[in-house]
Amino acid sequence: MIDGPYPRLNVGAHQIEYRRLAGDPQKPTLVLLHEGLGCVALWRDFPERLAARTGCPVFVYSRFGYGGSSSRALPWPLDYMEQEGGHGLPQVLAAAEISRCVLIGHSDGASIALVAAGSHAVSGLVGLVVLAPHVFAEALGLASIRKARTAFIDGNLRDRLARYHGANVEGAFYGWCDAWLHPDFVRWNLEPYLPGIRVPLLQLQGDADQYGTRAQLQAIERQVSGPVQTQVLPCQHAPQFELPAESLALMADFVAALM
Repeated sequence: MIDGPYPRLNVGAHQIEYRRLAGDPQKPTLVLLHEGLGCVALWRDFPERLAARTGCPVFVYSRFGYGGSSSRALPWPLDYMEQEGGHGLPQVLAAAEISRCVLIGHSDGASIALVAAGSHAVSGLVGLVVLAPHVFAEALGLASIRKARTAFIDGNLRDRLARYHGANVEGAFYGWCDAWLHPDFVRWNLEPYLPGIRVPLLQLQGDADQYGTRAQLQAIERQVSGPVQTQVLPCQHAPQFELPAESLALMADFVAALM
């Protein structure tokens, strides 16, 4: 794990923490979008390995309310992923002066990437990698989030997350958890964004993903307008950490094909 503190970038009236890894300036920047409880540090050494494998610059940041970035007031709106994909992410890319990129998102970050691509909110987008994506709520995922809530309140999940999120730990957890477990969230659905996705897309999911079924991948395959590659791997929710060699190879081949 790489420990902070990390440099900060001004985005409007707020700040985000970020890491930037150098690479070939002729290649697109790989922008990493973390999961619902993630942040810069929780990507561990994956950014370095990805940069070394692809030769691309890599940019990773913590969204508002996470890690060492500016805090975010509770409760979060139920469309927080749509807001991030349509508005927050483009503002971050503009502040970081990233004009050509591949979005690589995990879980919530994958949903944010799909919104950004489908709404054409990000100019200079050349490809999309989604890890354990979700485009609608499923009983399996909601049950896993309820278990996480119990672990946060009664177990050691809060202490484990506090190491990475510090003063943001309560906001990061309840912002994510309370949105997903809101009674109205069962109607949340990103499928209307999918036909607008025209760039090449790679999607990876574990065959034992505790937050989503293959129905998520099938919906994406069926509705996007561009070419799709799908790979189901023998792991759970985080193929990039559980099977890093296999995941890196698939991503590197995909990025190389984009060149």
